[in-house]
Amino acid sequence: MIVTDQEIRELQNFVSQLNTMNDGVVIVEGKRDASALKKLGFSGQIIEFHRFGGMANFADAVARYEKVIILFDRDKKGRYLTRKTIQMLQRRTKIDLSCKRKLTAITRGKITFIEQLVCYESYLV
Repeated sequence: MIVTDQEIRELQNFVSQLNTMNDGVVIVEGKRDASALKKLGFSGQIIEFHRFGGMANFADAVARYEKVIILFDRDKKGRYLTRKTIQMLQRRTKIDLSCKRKLTAITRGKITFIEQLVCYESYLV
């Protein structure tokens, strides 16, 4: 995959902005997604959807946070989980999809799965 200098700079800024958000929590699908974010330098709190054993348990657990930043994958399953999460949490907490859109714009749509972000790791170190 060809990576431009602009992508690298924008991704560094993206991770820095995520790190400064201390009023929310980032949610991802699984541990490889969480690992990829950490390898890029993200130091905030990450919650993995698959650790909760179902949507109801997950929604109850994350509803206590002031803001939920959804970073599910852009595949069919990720879009479904995003819709369901919004439905279950829309009146319980603030939902942020801007980071997901920003990440898609930065990577020019090359990244479908959050775990694929590890391909940028060597450029950011």
